[in-house]
Amino acid sequence: MDVHHIAEQNMFVIDYEGAQAVLHYVLSKSSDDVTAIDFNSTFVPPQFRGKGLAEKLVRAGIKWAKEQGYELHASCWYAAKFIR
Repeated sequence: MDVHHIAEQNMFVIDYEGAQAVLHYVLSKSSDDVTAIDFNSTFVPPQFRGKGLAEKLVRAGIKWAKEQGYELHASCWYAAKFIR
């Protein structure tokens, strides 16, 4: 189960058994010209919930954002659990 980053659509995805789990984000510049990332939604198809797909997406997204030097934010309640 690989996580794919689709930068032009601001999302991370996992293709799983013909369905797709998704983590969406928005990039913005703060007042001090630092790029901030807001993980604003996660979606896992109901039949695949409880298998760790959302966690895998969020961890991959946070890892990538840290590598970019982005300031981390999450308006998605699920992603916020990993940023605190």
